[in-house]
Amino acid sequence: MKKQRIIPFSKAINEALHFSMSNDKNVILYGLGVDDPMEIFGTTEGLAKKFGNDRVFDVPTSENAITGVGIGASIGGLIPVMTHQRLDFFLLAMDQLVNAAAKWYFMFGEQRSIPITVRLIIGRGWGQGPTHSQNLQSWFAHIPGLKVVMPSTPEDAKGLLLASIADKNPVVFLEHRWLHNLKGHVEKKAVPIPLGKASVLRKGKDITLVTMSYATIESIHASDYLKEHFNISCEIIDLRTVSPVDYGTVFKSISKTGKVLVLDTGMKNCSISSEIIARIAEKFWGKLDKRPEQLALPDFPEGTSPALTKDYHVSAEDIIKRVLFMSDIKSKQKISLERQFPHDVPGDWFTGPF
Repeated sequence: MKKQRIIPFSKAINEALHFSMSNDKNVILYGLGVDDPMEIFGTTEGLAKKFGNDRVFDVPTSENAITGVGIGASIGGLIPVMTHQRLDFFLLAMDQLVNAAAKWYFMFGEQRSIPITVRLIIGRGWGQGPTHSQNLQSWFAHIPGLKVVMPSTPEDAKGLLLASIADKNPVVFLEHRWLHNLKGHVEKKAVPIPLGKASVLRKGKDITLVTMSYATIESIHASDYLKEHFNISCEIIDLRTVSPVDYGTVFKSISKTGKVLVLDTGMKNCSISSEIIARIAEKFWGKLDKRPEQLALPDFPEGTSPALTKDYHVSAEDIIKRVLFMSDIKSKQKISLERQFPHDVPGDWFTGPF
């Protein structure tokens, strides 16, 4: 049996960038910190040395300007991969993204496009606070002309980034900072994963869990616990792309299980999860065993102190309790997954500054 190749999520991103730049000399990589010693969680390691400062370079802190430069470079024939170390800072460039990049293909009758990939880091941890931890994927997904990608595994990170860079229109690529050190099987060769196609991570018969990004990891922990302690079989659908959403795969699973819980890393109001719930209600009205449910962040900003963030994010325990409720199981058993690290860090590797 062939031994699987196991690498971190960050290395998978790095390999996708390396292959794309080697395969096409028009691909450039720039952004805040792409060539600094931290190399954005290691995702840009060695690229400046390999491809030179003409193709891999740092930029001033001016999000709106550097996004406009990327759009102009795209019009001129280059294929920019632009990196922002926090999604929150990129909000300064929303005009360029929404009113220029996303509209170009439509305005010019599908004759001209903007092949730009925007890498944004999302997620939480050790006091990130209300302006450094936001998951605003629903903002981007609301805009026609944008594809929005949220990988959950190293294999998907590589394959989806390859497909994003190859896409002729703008893609927002959201990387959760808690995933960068996650290890998994990744093929050495470059295998793009089609955008807009969900993955059935786990097959099950009792309930469908629709999930994205880091929430997928919590859903896996919850699924294992539910199977072991309550013999509940969860089918896990990892969306991978939240715009467009692969409703075909979602609906097929729900038709089998009759119950669905949608998980979101963002806030509940006007979220990806609430949109999916609405589509499910339209499609399956009166056909489900239980009403569709969702778990997302509360509709207020994240706090900074550990005391304020302890119960803010959706955990595997939250998922387990909701699935038991939907399964009409009343348990006196204390639901607790033993965790090696505090709730606001994924591991001892998780240190500053980002």
